[in-house]
Amino acid sequence: MSQPLTHPLHTIQKERAIIFILAALQFLHILDFVIMMPLGPVFMQSFKIDSAAFGLLVSSYSISAGVFGLIGALFLDSFDRKMSLLVLFFGFSFGTLLCAIAPNYPFFLFARIIAGGFGGMIGATVLSIIGDIIPVFRRGTATGVVMSSFSVASVIGIPIGLALANRYGWHFPFLSLAIAGFLILPIGYKVLPAIRYHLDSDEHPKQSQFKSLKEVLLKKDHMAPFIFMVFLMFGGFTIIPFLSPFLVSNVGLAVDELPYIYFFGGLFTFFTSRLIGKLADRYGKLKVYQIISILAIIPIVLVVTLTKTTLPIVLVITTVFMILVSGRMVPAFAMVTSAVEPRIRGSFMSVNSAIQQIASGAASYVAGLILVQTSDQQFLNYELVGMISVFSLLFSVYLAKNIKIAG
Repeated sequence: MSQPLTHPLHTIQKERAIIFILAALQFLHILDFVIMMPLGPVFMQSFKIDSAAFGLLVSSYSISAGVFGLIGALFLDSFDRKMSLLVLFFGFSFGTLLCAIAPNYPFFLFARIIAGGFGGMIGATVLSIIGDIIPVFRRGTATGVVMSSFSVASVIGIPIGLALANRYGWHFPFLSLAIAGFLILPIGYKVLPAIRYHLDSDEHPKQSQFKSLKEVLLKKDHMAPFIFMVFLMFGGFTIIPFLSPFLVSNVGLAVDELPYIYFFGGLFTFFTSRLIGKLADRYGKLKVYQIISILAIIPIVLVVTLTKTTLPIVLVITTVFMILVSGRMVPAFAMVTSAVEPRIRGSFMSVNSAIQQIASGAASYVAGLILVQTSDQQFLNYELVGMISVFSLLFSVYLAKNIKIAG
């Protein structure tokens, strides 16, 4: 259950302020991850690496996030969620700063592991805070607002990041993110209240975090959301990391045209993610997820089979792709967040986030191994990667029916 509505936190004004700062922190965290995708061609040229090595760059962040997320599951429920979030965000900003000063591929790979280790737990903590203080009947809307950080990152962050990279080099976007991260920390400290409901509640007896983690891992009702998360990630992250390199090498787009892809995709998803959240609250998370996932198959097939195509047509296809592939995350995360009781929500979300990150990293790495570059830099087997994505989507639709709301 959520924190009672009689609690002072549950005034609309305070609730909006909390959601805003969570969205802002999530924005910087997401931008650090998604900026890697459009910079793919730049990294491959600068470091002289192939698709498998670039896939390792992307997956190293995710796998590190997953491993440290499991470690975080042992202690995150033992602290005020506000302080946990701010400490994690400081570590993440430091890791991003290391990315900015990286002189070569090995150092950059190490820096991505550091940033991922802290960054992976940020998402779990943000979702735990939403689960703790937002009532279940508004949780879809709140999740949609926070998840729209991806859209804002695409509309504003990625074009600016690419412009900075083109003018000052790829180091500069990471330096800007690190500075912004350090600047937002004191604002977060001031805006976020202490969030101790999971510590102060007498609804359930306290137990050690090891026992909480064991309960999270062994509870039968938790298996469905965990397996669901694996296929949810494979449905998108087999395609997304290599979208920009594919559009440049196979479809014929120029590198300086890539910002349009993310600008229009993010602009539309900024509005549609919030709309999808409201639809999920009104008509049910499961039904909305199933409909959007099945519809997402159409743009996935279109994207992976693109040949030389004009920019306007590519924009239409990729925008619909982003609307549906990212939009399904809103009802999915709302379902998963509601599948656990508050006293172990932090541990549950840490494990879930770890599974999410490891699965997305595995999807990126597997896709990088499947893809082959020819002598003229063309990518082969992208349609095979698309088949894996479609299968994962369809199977996740089946798995979603088994997720039960706690209580």
